[in-house]
Amino acid sequence: MEICVYADGTLSWPGGRVRCALGRGGIRQDKREGDGATPVGRFPLRQVLYRADRLPEPPRCGLPSRPIGPDDGWCDDPADLRYNRPVPLPCPARHERLWRDDTLYDAVVVLGHNDAPPVPNLGSAIFLHVAKPGYLPTEGCVALTLPDLLALLAACDTATTILIEGTTEPTISG
Repeated sequence: MEICVYADGTLSWPGGRVRCALGRGGIRQDKREGDGATPVGRFPLRQVLYRADRLPEPPRCGLPSRPIGPDDGWCDDPADLRYNRPVPLPCPARHERLWRDDTLYDAVVVLGHNDAPPVPNLGSAIFLHVAKPGYLPTEGCVALTLPDLLALLAACDTATTILIEGTTEPTISG
């Protein structure tokens, strides 16, 4: 199955079409670390991470999945050998905490962007995750409501890819 994301902020798959939030830096062919852009391309869905303390059951899907905990992070430091990889916390390298106080990472799909192998500065931590209220822009991820994300995951398996296409001018977030 293929999931498609368009520059107009919609995500579609056989059986669904929903609104989504994209990166504050627009959609870009030349993705760079920290630019806030959502990368153009076709990417496999690697795995689902979820907050078992917040979801009544693991997301239904045909992808590998595992619960996250307070000691889970993701390295976004291009100078570190673990760049664009999960890391245990505490971690001396720059990283993102996966166990968040808000609900954005209650369910997270790791996209196969810049991971085979990771190339420093070409972007890290590109996920499908829960959107902020009002679909505010992301740091480069694709975000949708939790019910929409769970509905999408129910249709996914290890052959599922996401196609992100189009270009947009960067948005300005307040």
